[in-house]
Amino acid sequence: MLIELTNVSLFFGTTAALDALSLKVDGGAVGLLGPNGAGKSTLIKTLLGFVKPNQGTARVFGLDVQTQPVAIRQQVGYMPEDDFLIPGMNAVQLVAYAGELCGMPTRDALQRAHEVLYYVGLDEERYRSVDEYSAGMKQRVKLAQALVHDPKLLLLDEPTNGMDTSGREEMLSLVKDIATDKGINVILSSHLLPDVEFACEDVIALSHGSVVVQGQIEALKKEQGQAFDLTLKYGVGDREAYVAGLEQHLYHTELLPDGRLRATSTAREESDSMLFFKLAYETGVQLRQLREVKHSLEDVFAEVMGVD
Repeated sequence: MLIELTNVSLFFGTTAALDALSLKVDGGAVGLLGPNGAGKSTLIKTLLGFVKPNQGTARVFGLDVQTQPVAIRQQVGYMPEDDFLIPGMNAVQLVAYAGELCGMPTRDALQRAHEVLYYVGLDEERYRSVDEYSAGMKQRVKLAQALVHDPKLLLLDEPTNGMDTSGREEMLSLVKDIATDKGINVILSSHLLPDVEFACEDVIALSHGSVVVQGQIEALKKEQGQAFDLTLKYGVGDREAYVAGLEQHLYHTELLPDGRLRATSTAREESDSMLFFKLAYETGVQLRQLREVKHSLEDVFAEVMGVD
């Protein structure tokens, strides 16, 4: 078991940052979602032993976060949301220093710094002072320092902050490669759902310090029910009878702002699209367009959070 939390609560004053939180993570690439104040950063800091829960138990690699935090941090790479770069250092010095802090010999840390900076795309800029780096370059060097000691688990807190579109795509490709080809477990905390959907296989969504949904992303998307967008020609046939027929066949119907009709199956089995044509024939409506809707992680998130 990679991570296991049982009834973990952590209070800041009278506010519960984590509220009887229980979860298990076997490994792989896991997205950590939730609105501001949901407890994402607090959970990461708890796993690293930076903050101690008021109650409950938390383990990483089977090690207790309260009594063995150093042993945990030796095996974890952490990319924080906030900048922590040391002014006056170049990227090689900074990343090598991070390696030495993890217990690596100076020579090994320096060699490894060159390797990871090349991997994240900073090889040509590695001798520039980090003070001169753009926001995107700073994110890359933060990733490099998290990787320098070859961790078993990588904790990434908003890794694409401040990056332009191309830089964001490259960062997410690196994260995906780290998890799939390099075999390093990844926890990716982000408020950007497309980032998580691209780079991760599983997701944990938090709200008010508790888990509201956890599972494989593809499986959660399928649970949304098969959905279709329909365009019906106005003034032709009995539109109300058509909608009633869909609802009798376990479809939830919704009129979209652009005039299209969305029909979402509430049945578990896969829908038969021929039903839409059969009902059109029976009610005399003219079906101008039928398109299956591919659910996204945003659809899952919207439902569990109760937002539109």
